Amino acid sequence: MFKIVYLIEVLYKMRILSPWGLYRVIAAIFRYGINVMMLIKLTEKTDGHKIAIVDEKEAVTYQQLLSQSERLSIILQQKYRLRSGQKVGLLCKNHASLVKSIFAVSLAGADLYLFNTEMGIKQFNQLQDTYEIDLFIYDTELASYLEQSSFTKGKVLSYHDHLPAINNLPHTYIPEHQKLPRTSSSRIILLTGGTTGTAKKVAHKPSLFNYLPPFSTMLTRLQLLQYHTAYIATPIYHGYGIAVLFLFIALGKKVVLTSGFEAAKACDVIRKHKVEVVTVVPLMIHKMLRHRVEDLKSLVCMASGGAELNPKLVAEVLSKLGDVLYNLYGTSEAGLNIIATPQDLKYSANTIGRKINRTRLQVLDDRKKKVGVGVVGQFCIKNSWSMRGRKHPWIETGDMGYRDRHGYYFLCGRADDMIVSAGENVYPMEIEQVLIHHPCVDDVAVIGIRDETFGQRLKAVVQPAQHAELTTETLMEWLRPRVARYQLPKEIVFVDRISYTHLGKRDKKQLQ
Repeated sequence: MFKIVYLIEVLYKMRILSPWGLYRVIAAIFRYGINVMMLIKLTEKTDGHKIAIVDEKEAVTYQQLLSQSERLSIILQQKYRLRSGQKVGLLCKNHASLVKSIFAVSLAGADLYLFNTEMGIKQFNQLQDTYEIDLFIYDTELASYLEQSSFTKGKVLSYHDHLPAINNLPHTYIPEHQKLPRTSSSRIILLTGGTTGTAKKVAHKPSLFNYLPPFSTMLTRLQLLQYHTAYIATPIYHGYGIAVLFLFIALGKKVVLTSGFEAAKACDVIRKHKVEVVTVVPLMIHKMLRHRVEDLKSLVCMASGGAELNPKLVAEVLSKLGDVLYNLYGTSEAGLNIIATPQDLKYSANTIGRKINRTRLQVLDDRKKKVGVGVVGQFCIKNSWSMRGRKHPWIETGDMGYRDRHGYYFLCGRADDMIVSAGENVYPMEIEQVLIHHPCVDDVAVIGIRDETFGQRLKAVVQPAQHAELTTETLMEWLRPRVARYQLPKEIVFVDRISYTHLGKRDKKQLQ
């Protein structure tokens, strides 16, 4: 029953709860089946003339996106022998051709494998060998991945002036009235696990009902219906990026894409297109604020995810841009589960917010027993929109944290980051959140190191603020009354800049 209630709620919020609106939904499902193409069809009927995707090469309306994706699907099936159940690898940065490919492949009933464009050649070879990809769609500048691999099957470029590519294939002749089969078999496969480690396969099957709770919650808490233009600055191949893409397409928004993130380019894009909503990781926020904060004045929603926010950055955004920052917590396996609004971040700059509707979240100790309020444990999640086909419905996220008495959740770090020092569990992230408040600290990363006496101790890697005079002694003196004795770092190292991964997380492997 709750699924029907949620469907009615979401349709009402999207202003399509009417005989005509319901007809559009039924007609889209009847024509395409349950796949992501129906999202474009719902919008195309009423807003077909509106711009759907803008990138550095082209601007595409919803009518054009629908038509070109349909034609592309037919051509991929005819010329590249693409069939339902086959596997298509997408090795692309953010652009319109990637978006068209996603919809076209889904319409063909094939599975989409989203490859991280920052991975190493060795990892790429392992992945394509493991999953036996049938067709690759790839960017020209990423051709070396395929050239240095054993892959011998079909491949097609995303963009090219002369060679067959996603940007020009829709202009190829196809017979009139070519019939498109309905399909609900396509899956979206996220390949998680960083850029050098062993990736995990995370499969999501498009479902009208399963994704209603996060969809409805984002509409309400982020107030997305009232905005017109969104900029996806995060990679679409990441779960966060593709989820937001589908959400904005379903709402009929203008989506702006760039092939990579540079602070200057991002600020220019936001100013030029009067962007209201942007998806970011915290490092992107930091860089844009440092570049030119005046360009960000059109923003009313900065949706941050993928890495933890530090409280100093939260305060800076509030001071310079007002109540625009939202913190989204989710995992590739479990999807979106917790949101912090600007008001929640005023309650505590360290909170990741409150869980969304229909999320079941337990905080468990190492014996799989529930812990009490304020006690640190591992987040374990169960919901209807997590990866499908799991033997066990509860997902162990590997994230450690706690819930306070008001229902707000707080992260303490990853389970594998925790150290045991003289018998005490110590979470480096908690010390990072304290050190970042020092006025002379611009950034900080805390890691565990071996210690002969205590087993393990902490090491703090500190990036001082520009022109700051900071010493180990003064920083330790400042820190000592603010943390427990076993939380004090054994050593503090000062660096010019702390390394980050391409996803905006501190690169602690390099710091080790």
